Amino acid sequence: MKRAIYPGSFDPVTLGHLNIIKRAAAMFDELIVCVSVNSSKSAGLFTPEERVELLRRAVRDIPGLERGRVEVDSSPGLLVDYAKAHGAKAAVKGLRAVSDFEQEVQMAVINRKLNPRLETMFLASSDKYTYLSSTVVKEMARYGADLGEFVPREIVDAVNQRMRELEGTEGKEG
Repeated sequence: MKRAIYPGSFDPVTLGHLNIIKRAAAMFDELIVCVSVNSSKSAGLFTPEERVELLRRAVRDIPGLERGRVEVDSSPGLLVDYAKAHGAKAAVKGLRAVSDFEQEVQMAVINRKLNPRLETMFLASSDKYTYLSSTVVKEMARYGADLGEFVPREIVDAVNQRMRELEGTEGKEG
């Protein structure tokens, strides 16, 4: 059985992420979408547990995916350790731009040194999602933009609600 992991912060999951999930799921028997904690990023919009739940909502009704082929999980540790523990032989990474490539190749080389059995597979973003990132989604949500073309419909309300909660607490501390 060929099992791969698609790791990311997914804060929040975007339609670009879903595009990579669908394409990777077609290439492997099983795909684990793993919410990872990125120590270089500040506190997220959602907790890792909330991100897992939002991802599960987003992938639940993907047409053509048999039940169990896409699993959602989280890990606070290194990708290579998670891959060993779950028998995954490949890590799937989506690339939007050259800047993504430089960073992801560096991580792939490090991961390969730590776990020589883990291959990294890069999937170029679909044209219509090359501009899209979770950071851009959060910025649009902050200003009340319609998120319908950027995040799965199943989570639009959750993103908007969280942003309203955060905006409601700004300036009230101290």
